[in-house]
Amino acid sequence: MSIVKAFARLVGGTRLVRLEGPSRATGCTILGKCEYENPGGSVKDRAGLWMVRAALESGELREGSPGVIVEGTAGNTGIGLALAGGCYGLKSVIVLASSQSQEKKRHSASS
Repeated sequence: MSIVKAFARLVGGTRLVRLEGPSRATGCTILGKCEYENPGGSVKDRAGLWMVRAALESGELREGSPGVIVEGTAGNTGIGLALAGGCYGLKSVIVLASSQSQEKKRHSASS
């Protein structure tokens, strides 16, 4: 088992799986990317990391600064932003609708 030093290095490094039915039907190799293997469990981890890195590169945020990421979300984007922001010492405020699932509320609170 490998040990990775940062969340950011885990994002996107998910496995590919051959999708047999579509591959047979098309005569091509069709692969699916297992995005659920990202640290936040979603393809939105990529988006969150990209947005945080873009804000750091543009100077809108500074690593470890008192800046705060605020996101109104249905869940997955906010989780990705909170995880990515945490890698750079940034605080996050994620606003979820009261109708959101308890699982997503717990996951967001722990990010």
